[in-house]
Amino acid sequence: MGLLSLAIWAPIAFGVLLLFFGRESQAPMVRWIALIGALVGLAVTLPLFTGFDNSTAAAQFVEKAMWIERFNVHYHLGVDGLSFWFVPLTAFITVIVVIASWENITERVNQYMAAFLILSGIMIGVFSALDGILFYVFFEATLIPMYLIIGVWGGPNRIYAAFKFFLYTLLGSLLMLIALIYLYNASGGSFDIATWHALPLSAQAQTLLFFAFFAAFAVKVPMFPVHTWLPDVHVEAPTGGSAVLAAIMLKLGAYGFLRFSLPIAPDAAREYAWLMITLSLIAVIYVGVVALVQRDMKKLVAYSSVAHMGFVTLGFFVFNELGISGGLVQMIAHGFVSGAMFLCIGVLYDRVHSREIAAYGGVVNTMPKFAAFALLFSMANCGLPATAGFVGEWMVILAAVQFNFWIGLGAATALIFGAAYTLWMYKRVYLGPVGNDNVAKLKDIGSREFLVLAVLAIAVLYMGLYPKPFTDVMDVSVAELIKHVAQSKLN
Repeated sequence: MGLLSLAIWAPIAFGVLLLFFGRESQAPMVRWIALIGALVGLAVTLPLFTGFDNSTAAAQFVEKAMWIERFNVHYHLGVDGLSFWFVPLTAFITVIVVIASWENITERVNQYMAAFLILSGIMIGVFSALDGILFYVFFEATLIPMYLIIGVWGGPNRIYAAFKFFLYTLLGSLLMLIALIYLYNASGGSFDIATWHALPLSAQAQTLLFFAFFAAFAVKVPMFPVHTWLPDVHVEAPTGGSAVLAAIMLKLGAYGFLRFSLPIAPDAAREYAWLMITLSLIAVIYVGVVALVQRDMKKLVAYSSVAHMGFVTLGFFVFNELGISGGLVQMIAHGFVSGAMFLCIGVLYDRVHSREIAAYGGVVNTMPKFAAFALLFSMANCGLPATAGFVGEWMVILAAVQFNFWIGLGAATALIFGAAYTLWMYKRVYLGPVGNDNVAKLKDIGSREFLVLAVLAIAVLYMGLYPKPFTDVMDVSVAELIKHVAQSKLN
């Protein structure tokens, strides 16, 4: 068993183990087992850093074994510069969520922790899969634990939100399955994704494949206009569910565009780039305006996630290295920043049991340490220089300006809207005199909450001040992808 298999199956094994500890009296032990499982999952990803070769675009840490011989399906894993960072990021966010959920989950603790550990392994599987069917199985399997997390531990309308999440993402993926079967036949019976990249497909086939993959990945990102499930799900999901959904699960769709849509259907990707850019700009500008009028903190941050992911898809479809690298950097940064934003809302919700902005005011007077962390994450959400939120957006805006000045200008307006809705929320919630008795009774964060927010703050600042380690890993793979997309497959 290689490192990637360990990264996938170690957290899943701990998650399955937790299902056997269902008694309420075992909850303290369950939490510690979950933390050990999450830390083991993170620890096995650390050797990837020392063993990864930045000078090649080829897949590394490859594992391959026959899985379903009749259909030539392999258990085939590997990472390159496009997927590398999402393996440790997934494991890291899982550790953060387990610690953050330590006290606020009191019912079915073993099932809650098990769902997150199993989800962590499955998502790492998505980023590592080099076989089409293996990718599809992992991609679809992520729905099950997240569906349970929302439906069991969510808010009053959790059943509605869970069904909406499941149906939107499942229906989109069915077209992807048809595309995978078509590629299997076109390649002479292979599910190897690298083999599909080299197929000489006709213009019509590329177009149909592009939109089949678009149906699956656009919903997952989520792109405008199929983004409407996200705010409902975020509002109803527990804090840990929102953090993982925003930090990792939205990235599965964006990653799919890089792994499937662009290299398999490059001519169609170039032909319909105008559509992708238009939808991305609508997400960046229109959804940013929608965020301005939200009264629920979670809904506001959910809409901001749609806007930030709009930068990712915009960067991918301006077809230059800076844009794709910027989109990838934005995906990683958004994982840190949005996860931190949702965890901050969770800290307030655990104390006041309200997500309404109007229910707060003057929190800085009673929770000064917490307000300082919230300010840092709010500034990163605005795209403040020297924070993680700035680097990816800046790279994408530069790439968009190189592609077309007006597109770059449109993307840059997101920085204005982002600052407007984030600072407006911070002002209403944290600044000014104490708003009411609930705020007056608040106690500042304890050592556990401080640890979670401090680790995320370090990550946000480190990436903002020194993004080179993140970009070095992806540079060669991005250059290879751009070269591949530039070469027409049509005769």
